[in-house]
Amino acid sequence: MAALFSFRKPIPPAAAPPAVPAPVGTLRMGMGQLLVEGGEPARNLARAVEQIAQAAAQKCDLLLLPETLDFAWTHPSALYEAQPIPGPFSDVLCRAAAEHGLYVCAGLTERAADGRNYNAAILINPQGEIIVKYHKINLLAVEQPFYAVGQTLNVVDTPLGKIGVNVCADNYLDGLPIGHTLARMGAEFIIAPASWTVDYSITEENDPYQEKWVKPFSILAKLYNVVVISTTSVGYIVGGPYEGKKSVGCSLAVDAHGVQAQGAFNEFAGELVVADLARPHRPERGTDIGLMLQRKGYKFDQLP
Repeated sequence: MAALFSFRKPIPPAAAPPAVPAPVGTLRMGMGQLLVEGGEPARNLARAVEQIAQAAAQKCDLLLLPETLDFAWTHPSALYEAQPIPGPFSDVLCRAAAEHGLYVCAGLTERAADGRNYNAAILINPQGEIIVKYHKINLLAVEQPFYAVGQTLNVVDTPLGKIGVNVCADNYLDGLPIGHTLARMGAEFIIAPASWTVDYSITEENDPYQEKWVKPFSILAKLYNVVVISTTSVGYIVGGPYEGKKSVGCSLAVDAHGVQAQGAFNEFAGELVVADLARPHRPERGTDIGLMLQRKGYKFDQLP
């Protein structure tokens, strides 16, 4: 006799991969690959002001400038000539941002009130006000004699979207918890001044940045649907532990779909790279972010 009822559970259809939510707007980003000369803050700041004007002329909403653009990364003169923030160096950038009416994010060396130096990044609004000040956390061993470790993270709401700020090696694979935290704080854009450096013998034909930068940026971008952007300096390093090496550009903007913009890979590639980047839609908050990560296969209870 044929069975009247079937007790077999229906086989569910294969789950489709999570779709990337539709974007909610566009950010016109300027990535300012700036020639940064060791121990020459006046010349470096003058070039930064010129790039702010160029970015405004190209209708950029936000200009991202390199790490420690005042003295250059780990230059010994920063140990005794660094300035407070707010202070004379940040004031130059604030005035330029206000004059040209755009957001500016830049890396500077900060002399804190307690006498310690920090590898700092500031985000300035179009009114010339500093709305984020951040201190680099994931310091390389060679820079620890120059800068103290930062202790705070911030995400700020702006008309352009929710913006989180960190610096350079904060986006190394071993520093990704910093980006994870900014994303959990709601960042739609994570922006990072940087000073990417290679040995003098490295050329464009031997690009070392795929694993070092594209990979960690892509992990954050795809997990959280954020846009990760970093701008780096160019030029040969003079003074300090990396003397003789060179900064070679290759600034990056990466979203959940991949690399959206990239600067030239060359120590002479001082340029403004302009990219129109879709503002991601990130509706999840709190534990909903954890559920989203689980759906994407992220393992919270396993070592990597």
